[in-house]
Amino acid sequence: MSSRLVGVGVGPGDPELVTVKGVNALRAAEVVVVPVMAAFDGTDGGERGRAEATVLHYVPEAKVVRVVFALNERTDRARREAAWDAAGAAVAGLLERHGSVAFATIGDPNVYSTFTYLAQTIAGLVPGVVVETVPGITAMQDLAARSGAVLTEGTEPLTLVPVTAGSAALKEALAGPGTVVAYKFGRQAAEVAEALVETGRLAGAVWGSALGLPEESVRPAAELDGAPLPYLSTLIAPPRRDGGRGGKL
Repeated sequence: MSSRLVGVGVGPGDPELVTVKGVNALRAAEVVVVPVMAAFDGTDGGERGRAEATVLHYVPEAKVVRVVFALNERTDRARREAAWDAAGAAVAGLLERHGSVAFATIGDPNVYSTFTYLAQTIAGLVPGVVVETVPGITAMQDLAARSGAVLTEGTEPLTLVPVTAGSAALKEALAGPGTVVAYKFGRQAAEVAEALVETGRLAGAVWGSALGLPEESVRPAAELDGAPLPYLSTLIAPPRRDGGRGGKL
């Protein structure tokens, strides 16, 4: 029988936002892999990640296996590639010993997820492996629900921009139509605030971090003061909606 690798989206952090299908997939797998951020020397940094904390609400700790990933390595490509190879080899080894392995990822496994790169690596290491994904609630959906922001109306487009490479792409998106969502903007919070002002998008914009967790923060973007925010902060900047109900149809 073919080995089976399932990427399971476990949402932004609130355990109640894991879907029934996601819980069933986690419980059905023989092993559940969770990503751990690498320390400077490439070993397990010891910090429990958001995905692991969420998973432990539904499966016993004995079933969970931590695998180190270079989640924040953006400058040293050789070090990043070596970390991916090591992570892939670790998961491939698990697939040899277990018929089914689930990989838990925050948000959705097909939206800026570590799982995408892992699946590519595993496909080359484990012939015939079956790769599946179970969708998860994304941070932008959770933030919209918690803040009351409406993501889209009528014919409006929705643009999702990661700000990890700088604010240029965000400024371009803000200059266009529709709602703009910015992911991972915490370290560039000052640039993001400036972009919102320059493009006239400050009013109605909201940001949030640690959604569903005790340290949750959901605030108007107008309160951004330039101070750095948590790395996994999310921003929603809706367009102006002056046409009344159904004005964008």
